[in-house]
Amino acid sequence: MAEKHARQLGSTGPSVFPIALGCMGMGKAGLYGDNDPAEGIRTIHAAIDAGINVLDTGDFYGMGQNELLISRALSQLGSSARDKVILSVKFGALRAPNGAWLGPDGRPATVKNALAQSLSKLGVDYIDIYRPARLDETVPIEDTVGAIADMVKQGYVRHIGLSEMSGETARKAAAVSPICDMQFEYGLATRGIEANVLPALRELGIGVTAYGVLSRGLLAGSVPQPKGDYRKFLPRFTGTNLNLNNALTASLQSLAAERGVSATQLAIAWVLTRGNDIVPLLGARKVSQIQEALAALEIILTPEECAALEAAIPAEKVAGARYDKHSMAHLDSEK
Repeated sequence: MAEKHARQLGSTGPSVFPIALGCMGMGKAGLYGDNDPAEGIRTIHAAIDAGINVLDTGDFYGMGQNELLISRALSQLGSSARDKVILSVKFGALRAPNGAWLGPDGRPATVKNALAQSLSKLGVDYIDIYRPARLDETVPIEDTVGAIADMVKQGYVRHIGLSEMSGETARKAAAVSPICDMQFEYGLATRGIEANVLPALRELGIGVTAYGVLSRGLLAGSVPQPKGDYRKFLPRFTGTNLNLNNALTASLQSLAAERGVSATQLAIAWVLTRGNDIVPLLGARKVSQIQEALAALEIILTPEECAALEAAIPAEKVAGARYDKHSMAHLDSEK
């Protein structure tokens, strides 16, 4: 059942609104192509006004431009805005000047250097949740988390998070310092964490912030922009895979029409039923998208309706992996 009351990120994390805002696609040089920065700022304001308190970004989104956009959005709301938001920041995904991905970097020195730059770009004294974007297999996760834990002791970080890591890696990390949440792609079309990773996280008291709830807009019928949109290269959006997936999406849209809501809202509402330890992280770029997402909180799904949604979008029938082969190889959560 979708619930409006706050959820807690794991047994040690902060209390949060049941929907979080992912800022990756906002502004110029976003991974979904160029978008109006002013609309991104309006979207952040609308989210905060509605009670959404988690703002998620990465220092590699737009090569720092995304953090600067969030800083501008908060500064326009005055000094009290900082106390209203929980800033979740990913680091350690190396990129070249042409935007190419160069792999992860989880070295302790990188942790501290990247954090210093994020604090400066965001214009804040501390970051609420700091997390490596991917596991660096050349660096023990204990060393990476230990460096973040040092920053917690010094007051620069409040909580430690992880992203796309296995239950085994999470266990190693949690032995060093409390972990509040793990970010995963999770939704009707992507359910790989259910078999092994999610049970391990629940045993450890680690929450989940679920991105890709709409499979990057696939379930909403979103079409990649012609320029600068990395979805054009993702298997689910290319070739015959896209045709097969559009057929599944049509089934979801049919169920949504019967209910008098949007496919987006049904997909969000389904994730909200998966447990109070899971918070959907929605990558909105426009005010209208935030408004649509918030309406999902009003939807109460029965077990029968959940089963119908799962039958409409059977995860094993979704065509194509969620990333290309190179990116999939860096996902500890898939191993």
